[in-house]
Amino acid sequence: MTNLSGYIFLFLGIILGITSNGFLKSTNGFTNLGPTIFCAISIVACIFCLSKAMNIIPVGFAYATYGGLTITAVTLFGVFKYNQIPNLYGILGIALIIIGVILLNTIGKTI
Repeated sequence: MTNLSGYIFLFLGIILGITSNGFLKSTNGFTNLGPTIFCAISIVACIFCLSKAMNIIPVGFAYATYGGLTITAVTLFGVFKYNQIPNLYGILGIALIIIGVILLNTIGKTI
């Protein structure tokens, strides 16, 4: 498999991670069966995609990119769906995560 397929699996893993984590609140502590099944299936598919991506691209880059982008997107999901606005420290933290992912995926590969 090529590097491109690794990044495609990583992208799919990120999308599935955002989906499962974004809708986790709607499970109501895993008491609502439909959303619980949806979240469980999507997180299993997410882990499958991540494992495929990590077979092709380095584990550190894959997981850091997955984690950073998923955290950022789920935070934005919370802002738009649940009106949960982060405070100044939350915004600063998210900005640092994004900067870290960018640095890791650009400069970090040359070291």
